[in-house]
Amino acid sequence: MRAVEISNPGGPEVLRVVDLPKPAPKPNEIVVKVAAAGVNRPDVLQRMGHYPVPPDASPLPGLEIAGEVAELGAAVKLWKRGDKVCALVNGGGYAEYCAVPETQALPVPKGLSMVEAASLPEACFTVCANVYDRGRLAPGESLLVQGGTSGIGVTAIQMAAATGNRVFATAGSEEKVAACVKLGAEKAFNYKTQDWVAEVRAATGGKGVDVILDMVGGDYVPRELKCLAEEGRLVFIAYLRGPRSELDIDAVMRRRLTVTGSTLRPRSTEFKGSLARNLREKIWPLIEAGRIRPQLYRTFPLAQAAEAHRLMESSQHIGKIVLTV
Repeated sequence: MRAVEISNPGGPEVLRVVDLPKPAPKPNEIVVKVAAAGVNRPDVLQRMGHYPVPPDASPLPGLEIAGEVAELGAAVKLWKRGDKVCALVNGGGYAEYCAVPETQALPVPKGLSMVEAASLPEACFTVCANVYDRGRLAPGESLLVQGGTSGIGVTAIQMAAATGNRVFATAGSEEKVAACVKLGAEKAFNYKTQDWVAEVRAATGGKGVDVILDMVGGDYVPRELKCLAEEGRLVFIAYLRGPRSELDIDAVMRRRLTVTGSTLRPRSTEFKGSLARNLREKIWPLIEAGRIRPQLYRTFPLAQAAEAHRLMESSQHIGKIVLTV
């Protein structure tokens, strides 16, 4: 099969197309003939040597795919050959074939193309795990999404809006601010020109938001604490402005705040399978009803993975970047 590997840590140019053997399924795995693969920031971090591959995972980049089931492991019960699926994978998505635990796959939602379906798993699993599980976002509560036009951001806005929550977002241009509102944010703020702390507090009548989904970190953290309501939860999923910050412990104590976070790739197959079941029950019907829509920015052929990474690193995109295989 054709695949894209990381020849050595570095810039986008280290991604190269190679010929490799097709993966063989373990007993509880399916092998998917890949039609499309999503591009995510963890792929960029892995390429740079900053995101270790779990011991049992493929060293190839790529954490989400869509395609057709081509082979079944001996113990597979959930799928048959020819089923159209999308899946959160542990690695190996940038390839013509990819092995994935059967419980981490979901049916391609009705009405969606393979390219659209490939844009769903990483963001949907991440939002489910962090906004709803760790962040405990409840009906009627409010959410602030930092980086509202990222792949995670466009999904978080839509999911929270579809589940009846007030949503606010930050973004880096007026075009991106408008995109956030169109996706369902009540208000969005340009972090380059606006004081988003003051704006969030004004929009919530001084109360603050219940949950913040943060992929920025660094010097955002002290400001985010000021945005949280009493009993508020700050959830980290990345730290584009650095992993270290100052924390006002007094504010955490007085307002009973929770600071948490997670990373998805090292979690167990059982945990990811549980997320998949929740998504199929609660979120897939919203996607099929058109209340949550894939937000595709651009596609690239598999051989142009380096160009896809350059676009990802530019942060010019609104929504998802996908490789077609």
